[in-house]
Amino acid sequence: MRADDTHLRDLMRAAQSGDGRAYGSLLTEAAPIIRRAVAGRWRGPDAEDIVQEVLLSVHGVRHTYDPARPFVPWLLAIVQYRVADAARRHARRAARETSECGFAHGLPEVAAPVAEEGPGDPQLLARALADLPEGQRRAVQLLKLEERSLKEAAAATGMSVGALKVAVHRGIKALRAKLTGREGEE
Repeated sequence: MRADDTHLRDLMRAAQSGDGRAYGSLLTEAAPIIRRAVAGRWRGPDAEDIVQEVLLSVHGVRHTYDPARPFVPWLLAIVQYRVADAARRHARRAARETSECGFAHGLPEVAAPVAEEGPGDPQLLARALADLPEGQRRAVQLLKLEERSLKEAAAATGMSVGALKVAVHRGIKALRAKLTGREGEE
């Protein structure tokens, strides 16, 4: 298999003109280049997933390739972006997960946290809720207490989704202030 840039550029040009056989050859010949580039930039277990993402990206943006320009640098730019995407996903996942579960040597010697307070006073909550303006009270009732979706609550109230979000935010803030005794603070 030839993997030089001129050959790949010719295959891409033919693929852009609708030649399916040339497109298949292009992907087959580009895959080892992509694998080497990913291996040089990524040391994770999901390297083959990144290769597949690059191939999908090539498919999705093949119309943007300019046949007057070299093919391999265009391809390697896609590899660079997909590796960066994978690194961001990995970092987000690592931030949410712990590396060890703590049960390798039995259950941890930590007691469960004890709640300082119970669920609260339902009558106090009802009074605080009743003191809210109608729009805020209705938004909190539907979205937080009845757990309806924004779409359902918007249909029930006639308010826009944005207005509901603002009303529920302000309502929760006002409830929190009333229930913690910090009503006048901002």
